[in-house]
Amino acid sequence: MSAPMVNLDFLRAGSRGAGFLLPPVADPAAYSRDNFKVKYTEDNEQSLKFAKGTTTLAFIYNGGIVVAVDSRSTMGPFIASQQVKKVNPINDYILATLAGGAADCQFWQRNLAVQCRMYELRNRHRISVRAASKLIANTCNYYKRYGMSLGMMMMGYDNGKPVLYYVDDEGSRIPASKDIPKFSVGSGSTFAYGVLDTNWRWDLTDDEAVELGKRAIYHATHRDAYSGGFCNVFVFKPEGFKHVVHQDVKEMHDYERGY
Repeated sequence: MSAPMVNLDFLRAGSRGAGFLLPPVADPAAYSRDNFKVKYTEDNEQSLKFAKGTTTLAFIYNGGIVVAVDSRSTMGPFIASQQVKKVNPINDYILATLAGGAADCQFWQRNLAVQCRMYELRNRHRISVRAASKLIANTCNYYKRYGMSLGMMMMGYDNGKPVLYYVDDEGSRIPASKDIPKFSVGSGSTFAYGVLDTNWRWDLTDDEAVELGKRAIYHATHRDAYSGGFCNVFVFKPEGFKHVVHQDVKEMHDYERGY
């Protein structure tokens, strides 16, 4: 006797809902095990290990906030894409970076965008960066035993002041401060931090801040095989954010070497 069909439509809410996109088959778990080689431990916990790499960074300076990222996506030792967008607008006044598993980051950032929009409609005023970061941190804390892979930075302006938060899949939420004005996330972050710690200062000009972001990404991509592609730099001012740099890191390498 065949197993009864189970209605899983409530789990297929789509990208605008709070559900997960599942394959349109009767038993998605069995389908995943058979087709994607997903292994499970004796206590039925998924033992799939994410092999990932990236470099993202952001820092506050006298003129605003600079966000710089690479664009490489890897699948273990293989390069899946060189043109991934790792800076995503949650709305017109909040930016978020992407590091970790691409599926987790994109799904939960879309979910956060929906929550922020619902907040605006209910309360008739826009949500603060502080509150938005708290929403995603609470979500990560709730699902932290489910093997999420997410590390992100959120930035914008609250009450005319630049704010920057780091949030990860354990539910950690760290605000930038006078003592911690900069964050870097990803496999290349150690190399990026070396450049940032050496050259960052509060009174950077806009051009110097953009150049510092570029240099940190360049050195990270040069030393970390899992980072690369293009360097993208955004500048966040009180009036909004602007994409100011999109440059192939190989061109940056050739320029540094004088080719």
